[in-house]
Order: sequence, then structure tokens, then C-alpha cells
Amino acid sequence: MRVLGLSSGTSHDAIDVALVEFRRDGDVLVGRLRHADHVPYPRRLRAEILAALPPNPADLGAVCRLDTGIGQAFAAAAWSATREDGAVDLVCSHGQTLYHWTEDGAVRGTLQLGQPAWIAERLGVPVVSDVRAADVAAGGQGAPLVSLLDLLLLRGLPGPVGALNLGGIANLTVVADPPAAFDIGPANALLDAACLRLTGKPYDRDGRLAAAGLVHPGLLAALLAEPYYARQPPKTTGKELFHDAYLAAFTAEYPEVTPEDLMSTLTTLTATTVVDAVRSHGIATLAVSGGGADNPELMKRIVKRLPEVEVRRSDAYQVPSDAKEAIAFALIGWFTAHGLPGTVAACTGAAGGRVLGRISPPADRPLVLPEPLEKAPTTVRFES
Repeated sequence: MRVLGLSSGTSHDAIDVALVEFRRDGDVLVGRLRHADHVPYPRRLRAEILAALPPNPADLGAVCRLDTGIGQAFAAAAWSATREDGAVDLVCSHGQTLYHWTEDGAVRGTLQLGQPAWIAERLGVPVVSDVRAADVAAGGQGAPLVSLLDLLLLRGLPGPVGALNLGGIANLTVVADPPAAFDIGPANALLDAACLRLTGKPYDRDGRLAAAGLVHPGLLAALLAEPYYARQPPKTTGKELFHDAYLAAFTAEYPEVTPEDLMSTLTTLTATTVVDAVRSHGIATLAVSGGGADNPELMKRIVKRLPEVEVRRSDAYQVPSDAKEAIAFALIGWFTAHGLPGTVAACTGAAGGRVLGRISPPADRPLVLPEPLEKAPTTVRFES
């Protein structure tokens, strides 16, 4: 079965695309990545997304326009992938998170935009979407859903093993018995917000600004006092908390901090929270993915503080670090199509595993899905 996974994370910069061909080999699900891409949002659409994110207000007209615009952008990215590498049987589209509603550590709702009908119309295949809501309805956090892939991929390795994703938000999956998964805090969210405000550029390439600065102890201590870090998992967060206005409230108290020192301090904030999370779970091997894995200054500060941990990129397990989340949603789509739960209750905090998403049928033909499976694969293996 050929499944196309589509996602866009909390950096809101592009659509990640992964076309994965799956086949069963007993209890093992074997995947082969046939296509991976990173398709930037059109500049105007990205500006509209950023304008609608918290703490900015957004009316229903903006929500409707974004739902259509994001859906059309995802459809175009999906169409391009199939033109290059052939037709698919199914698409799983995460869409773009616009709001993740949390109160006192509980998730009350979550909103992803990107109308799947545009994808179904363009490709003529079923589309799985709205993949977080079922877990939230069952009392879960709705995240991190990538834990399904992490557990199936890394199970059996000497552990505990950790899978760290450094996107806008840093999240960690602990492959142990029992497993755990949670959002640590900001990875690139505050770094990118600061860089955009200071330089007009979307991110600090190679961590150069951070490398040129010094950590400001007072500012770092104030940032680390954020109550979210002390909460026990399962827990999730996002741009609803860690955004530019949040950062501005701190920097206003420390006007003497230079741009370089601010970037250095924020880099150490991410490194410190990551290291604390990894150490608290006794992780021996850490598989890293996401855009932050390409920031040498951030990775240096993480690795230096974890001399006892073997730090590797997820590429070592045939899962390219910049395509991992899109691959995870392709996997979730495969599970949904076969009637299998795509969540791990111990990781999200839900009452139990849930089959994820809603299915938009192909535009011009009957909906046909595989026969449901009674037993899920126990392992995922990727071949080159």
C-alpha cells in the first residue's frame, strides 16, 4: 500500500511530504520511502497563517480562508509528489495546527486547518485527516502522535531509547516499559521568533548568532521558571504559550541583553530543557530529528551535556530526520485504513488506543479500504 503523509509543524514554514510504500512481513511492517520533499508555503499564505496564530485574534472569515488556502497548498504538494513518483492509494494529511487548547494541563480541543476535500478532489484517493481529535475526545493530549512510529521503530534496542524531535516545539518519546511521550518545551519556536524580530530572517542559520553571544544568567533563570517545565507528562504545548509576545515580556525586563546574547540564551534554554528531560528518563541512546538537528550550535550544547548518551540522527534507522513527521503520518494513515488504533494511550494519556481521523472519500468513485486487521504490527522496519 502506497501512502502519502503530509504535515506542517509549529514552524509554519512549509509542507513536509513523504510517500511511503508499506508491506507486511508477518508482525513486521516494512516501509520504503519513495519520495520526500519540503514544499514552502506561498509567501502570502504563510503570512496569513502567522497573522492568525495566538496571541493574534482571528475571525471566522480568516479561518475559512485559511482552511481553503492550506487545503489547496497541501493538494498541490501531494499532486507534485505523485507526478514525480507515481500514484498513491491513500493520503494522510495532518494539516496545519492553528490552535491547541489546553487548560490546567488538560487538552480541551485542537484545531488543524487544511480542508482535505481539496486533496481528495485533486488526487482521487481517500484522505485521512483531523487525526488528533479522537485522542483528545478520549481524554488524551492529542500529541505527540509521532510516538507510534518511535515505539515501533526503536523497540528492541538497548535502552531506554529516546526519540527527540526538534521542531518549533521539542518532543521526546521514551521507548521503555511503560513508554512515555511529551512536549518538552520550545525547540525553535522562541529562537525563530527572536531571530525574525532582531534580523528580519526566519531563523538563525547554523546557530551563528547564538555562537557569537554569551548566556545571560538572569534571563535564562527567568525563562526556566516557566511552570510548564515542572509539569509531569503526558503534556503538550505549542505556539499558544511560546510565541513572540511571551518572549517580549521577558526581554523587556533585561534591556541590556544584546541580540547575540539573546540568541545564545534561548539556545541554552532549549538545550537545558532537553537535557533535563533526557536525564530524567535515564536514556542511553537518543535518536534526533527535526530542523533543530541541523543547528550545529544547538546540537553541540545538547551533546556536551549528555556525555553518557549515544546521540544519533534518526537517519541511522533509515528515517531521514527532515521527513520523519511526514513519515509518521503516512504510518498513521496506514493504521487508520486497516482499522487499527494509531495512538499509544501511555504516551498521550487517553483512556485507550483510538483509530484516528476522519476519511474523505475519493471525489469520483466509491470508497474502498483494505480489510480490517485484528492485530497490529509489532515492529516497523524501513528499507533503503
